[in-house]
Amino acid sequence: MLEKFMENYKLLIIVPIIIAILSLACLATIGIDEGVDLKGGTMAEVTLNHQMSNDQITSQIQSALHVNEVKIISNSNNKATIELSDKVDVGQFKQALNGIGTVTSYNTVGPVLSQEAMNQVYWALLFAFIFMAITVFFVFREIVPAFAVILSALFDIIYAAGGMALLNVPLSIASVGALLMLIGYSVDTDIMLTTRLLKRKNGTVVERTTEAMKTGLTMSIAAIAAMVVLYIVTDIFMPQAKTLSEISMVLILGLVADIINTWFMNLGILRKYIDFKNNRKHNHKRKVGA
Repeated sequence: MLEKFMENYKLLIIVPIIIAILSLACLATIGIDEGVDLKGGTMAEVTLNHQMSNDQITSQIQSALHVNEVKIISNSNNKATIELSDKVDVGQFKQALNGIGTVTSYNTVGPVLSQEAMNQVYWALLFAFIFMAITVFFVFREIVPAFAVILSALFDIIYAAGGMALLNVPLSIASVGALLMLIGYSVDTDIMLTTRLLKRKNGTVVERTTEAMKTGLTMSIAAIAAMVVLYIVTDIFMPQAKTLSEISMVLILGLVADIINTWFMNLGILRKYIDFKNNRKHNHKRKVGA
């Protein structure tokens, strides 16, 4: 069964490419909303005197402050997290509440600081990929396997970003940290697969792939399950822990993406590469024997 699956190189490689194109389309059409810590603005946590709907909170704040955008991040158990697109003084915000609640946490980020944060995000992702590429090339010293590992990690990030656009997960310092964690996890599973197939010689390619899949899928499924539990707990019981929710959601998206890219694209490229090397070695022996 697995051998027939592995023989269809084109399908193994084309499926991840199609998903990557769809993810890029989501990024281009929908886009990822930036959090306050990256785009600037105000984030406040408020303890309400009585339960209010999101529309009631939004209407009162907008009418009092005349801000461009008010976004209710969470609202449960008389506790609300409110995001404003504009930088607002804490005194003005307290007046805007007009007795409906008290401020428990308040943070404002100006446009200069937000631009600096975005620059750091770009540099962090760039250097992560550069150092990852250097490490991978150093370990395998073969262009095709190293390229497959790097491409798989890149596609993981693209899938996760596309999922963030679809599910309206904001790009924040927390979610960027999750994306960096995802690069490391992706490289780990892809290097494990590549090492099993190219470095080990015991057993057939299918047998070595089966062993790698058992280990890799067990790791991935366990990690996904842990992140799902974390997301459910923080989203339902700890809505104020928005950072943990964002991290867990990004990792869930990326880990699912890693399963597709590792066991479809990377495996397809490696199987094609192994067959190419075996055919070249066989042809060389025939020429020497002749």
